[in-house]
Amino acid sequence: MKKNWKLLSVLMIAMLLILAGCGSNNEGGGNAAKGESGSDGIATIKERGKLLVGVKFDTKLFGLKDPASGQVEGFDIDISKAIAKHILGDENAIELKEVTSKTRIPMLNNGEIDMVVATMTITEERKKEVDFSDVYFQAGQSLLVKKGSPVKGIADITKDSTVLGSKGSTSVKNIKEKVPGVTVLEFDNYQDAFTALKTGKGDALTTDDAILYGMAAQDPNYEVVGEPFTDEPYGIAVQKGNSAVVKAINDTLAELKSSGEYDKIYEKWIGKAPAK
Repeated sequence: MKKNWKLLSVLMIAMLLILAGCGSNNEGGGNAAKGESGSDGIATIKERGKLLVGVKFDTKLFGLKDPASGQVEGFDIDISKAIAKHILGDENAIELKEVTSKTRIPMLNNGEIDMVVATMTITEERKKEVDFSDVYFQAGQSLLVKKGSPVKGIADITKDSTVLGSKGSTSVKNIKEKVPGVTVLEFDNYQDAFTALKTGKGDALTTDDAILYGMAAQDPNYEVVGEPFTDEPYGIAVQKGNSAVVKAINDTLAELKSSGEYDKIYEKWIGKAPAK
C-alpha cells in the first residue's frame, strides 16, 4: 500500500508540474503575437489590449527619443500609431520598445515585440528570418560628411578610406561590396556613429539617405553628398507565419495612402511629398 501511495504521489506531482508549465505560457498577457502555424496574432494583441512595437530611439525623423520629455517621435512612430488604431481602435494603445539594427530581429523572434517599424530594409536574406509588410518607405544609401570634405560621393571612397556604420545594417554590407578593402567601423547605433564622425574617426558615415538627412538637420556642419547608390525599400517585420498581422499592417498602409494621411505624415517628417 505504501508503495502505491508513493507511486500515486509521484504521478500527482508530475501532473502538477505539467499543468504549471502549460499555464505559464499563457499568463501575464505581455508576450508578443506569435507566428506559429494556426495562431492568430491579432487575437493575441486584442486580448493584451496594446501593440508592442520595436522602434529606433536614436534616428531623427524616424524614431528619436526626446531626453527631456521621454517621448519618442518620428515617421515610424506615426505609422505605428496608425497600425495600433486600425487593430485596437486607439492609436495610444501602444508600447514602444527600443531596438537597434542589431537587436530588432532577435527581439522580434524572442517574442518581446509584435512587429519592427525601424527603418528596416526588405532583403531576401532577412525574409528567411521574418515576414515583411508591403514597402512603407523608399530610401537609398548615401554618405554623410563634414562640409568641405573632399568626399563628394561614392566615387571618392577608396580602400584607404574609413567609413562609419551601424552594426547589423545592410549599409555596412553594401559599402564593403561597393568598395572592396575599405575600412568600416561599426557602432551599436547611429548616434554613436555620428559622434565618431564628429571626432574624426572616419571620412564618412553611411546609411540610408533619409536617416542621414536627419543627422544633417541636427548639425548644419554636416551634409549628405552624392546620389543614392542603393535601393532601400523599408518594410515592417513580423514573426514568420504571422499572416494575420501582416494583413492588418498592409490594410493600414493602404488606408493611409488612399485617404492622403500617408502623404501628410511623410511631409511632416521628411519635408516633401513622396515620389509616386
